[in-house]
Amino acid sequence: MRSLLYIMMFNAVMGLAYWAYQENVHTQRELANVEELQASIGQARNRLAILRAEWAYQNRPRRLQDLADLNYEHLQLLPLRADHFGHVDEVGFPQQSMSVFDLKGLEAIEVAQRSGNDD
Repeated sequence: MRSLLYIMMFNAVMGLAYWAYQENVHTQRELANVEELQASIGQARNRLAILRAEWAYQNRPRRLQDLADLNYEHLQLLPLRADHFGHVDEVGFPQQSMSVFDLKGLEAIEVAQRSGNDD
């Protein structure tokens, strides 16, 4: 009887050791995946910083002004000035009409919420 108990305990310890080894392997694999993801996130952030710098470089006001001057015949872009805007009193707002609802022909319907138990 005692030997059967030892065999069962030995098998349980071996099973737990195998399980712990498999968990360790899975954990190491996932840690490697996390490192790869962090490296790719870092590369994406670097690429984003480069793209933002390129965008800022391409949108320099002096460069855009030069492009507008070069392509004036096609685009006819002018510098934006304050006299290009209108005044508020020149804006045509829609007329606000006071519409009155005719409620004489409507019937009143009362809706009562009933509970599931009728006393």
